[in-house]
Amino acid sequence: MKRAMYFLDQKDMPTHWYNIQADLPEPLPPPLHPATKKPLTPPDLTPLFPMELIMQEVSTERWIEIPEEVQDVYRTWRPTVLHRAYRLEKALDTPAKIFYKYEGTSQAGSHKPNTAVAQAYYNKQEGIKRMTTETGAGQWGSALAMGCAFFGIELKVYMVRISYDQKPYRRILMETWGAKCVPSPSTDNCVTRDDTHYSLGSVLNHVLLHQTIVGEECRKQMEMADAYPDIIVGCIGGGSNFAGQFLPWIRDKISGEKPDMRIVCVEPESCPSVTRGRHP
Repeated sequence: MKRAMYFLDQKDMPTHWYNIQADLPEPLPPPLHPATKKPLTPPDLTPLFPMELIMQEVSTERWIEIPEEVQDVYRTWRPTVLHRAYRLEKALDTPAKIFYKYEGTSQAGSHKPNTAVAQAYYNKQEGIKRMTTETGAGQWGSALAMGCAFFGIELKVYMVRISYDQKPYRRILMETWGAKCVPSPSTDNCVTRDDTHYSLGSVLNHVLLHQTIVGEECRKQMEMADAYPDIIVGCIGGGSNFAGQFLPWIRDKISGEKPDMRIVCVEPESCPSVTRGRHP
């Protein structure tokens, strides 16, 4: 019988996130303050994020330990399964071996709780009682609502108006986990209280860091399958989903162990922000 699914035992779930900044040939340019256009400093970010996330944002340590409390929550759906796509291989009539990692088994139905749970935890550790965020279709809002529910934090979500009207099930999911969801744009000021922090579900370094548990699990599962990727393909919006998969592999390309590995990012034709986007 051909094996089509590779399950990693929970005792083998990664205990550390991988930080690509430790292995880059040169440091990333610093993010700029939107008002001054000068490099952001930790004090600039403290009104928005807990200090631990700020330090992860600029860290150059290769491995950052996943807190046991976060691992406990991860274990409610992780590790996720790696599939061998035999039927797709046959349909394409290709000699290639095709694998895919399925991240849809979390309670929120996506990869986004990997960072939502971590962000909620670090805010809880800093004594934050209330968080706020924005969401488009609702996946991020529901993921953070789930994370905040695990750690007893109040959450307010600003949801894109068209999605708020067209996707009531996502709004209901957020509300089921205790979040308050309002349509956006809104006249509210989202961060007006000292006990409130902001959260973002993509783009930022610490978000990509938290998602690397996906690729770290996959490395172990590919060993189980006696395989190693030549090409890694993934869809990108903000990039956290795909980065979580390819960053743990690209270190082999950087080190020279796998110099010919291809990383292929696929973005929507309707919003080609990488291939045809304008740099501000």
